[in-house]
Amino acid sequence: MARDTVPTFLINDKGELRACDWTFNAWGGDYDGLYSPWDDDDKLAERLCDHLDIKRYRTDDFVMEGGAFHVDGEGTVLTTRMCLLSPGRNPHLTEDQIEDKLKAYLNVQKVLWIDDGIDPDETTGHIDDIACFARPGEVVCLFTDDPKHPFYEATQKAYEQLSNMTDAKGRRLKVHKLCCTKQTVTLPENYDIEQSDDAKARHTGDVCIASYANFLICNEAIIVPQYDDENDSLAIEQLEKVFPQHQVVGVRTKEIVFGGGNIHCITQQQPKSSIKSTRIKI
Repeated sequence: MARDTVPTFLINDKGELRACDWTFNAWGGDYDGLYSPWDDDDKLAERLCDHLDIKRYRTDDFVMEGGAFHVDGEGTVLTTRMCLLSPGRNPHLTEDQIEDKLKAYLNVQKVLWIDDGIDPDETTGHIDDIACFARPGEVVCLFTDDPKHPFYEATQKAYEQLSNMTDAKGRRLKVHKLCCTKQTVTLPENYDIEQSDDAKARHTGDVCIASYANFLICNEAIIVPQYDDENDSLAIEQLEKVFPQHQVVGVRTKEIVFGGGNIHCITQQQPKSSIKSTRIKI
């Protein structure tokens, strides 16, 4: 998934484009990672930065993925304890030490932690499947009232936690509920997924992480997953109210979640820099 293996792009205080080259270990390394080896994947961010002539900040002692956090652009970062405190990520670091890393590399002042994500087995609880900043002071949170839904406990808890949080500017968060699929999306029978012997197996009936929260915010549009589900149109309607200045576009992503990931996972945005590149082409 691009977001987790390519760099996280940012702008420094001089207006220059920079990149965070996080250490990548296939979502858990030898403890509970999805495959091994992952060495070449961990080199991708460096190679991309070299190709684009972008200076990077490498985190050799800090495992991180782009889908594990969201920022509001005003000093606040949102993440989950399930992911960043996982034994497969940074067992040598405390929660406070991880906060220090996030503040240093992302230039934020406050870290907001929710306990759990909805995917303990796939990404160990990435935030981008359960909650996302819509704008400073406002968060979209996946939510369901159906106690039989596999995401019920995690979304209920996340909504309660977010509703009692304040951001780096001291604002109480406004939390927008975003529906879950009406029916649980599972891996169908006899669905052919080509996988390596080193990858974690996927089986018929496995719950897929089909979340409407894994949407992509573009300059003028919101690209939201669709699953041939009764609630597809409802998710679009809810996001249209949250993002009235954007065009909300639904894209069918059922096959993507069968293999793992979604729209936000397979993309990575790059901010526009006010400084022109000085790279000389020969």
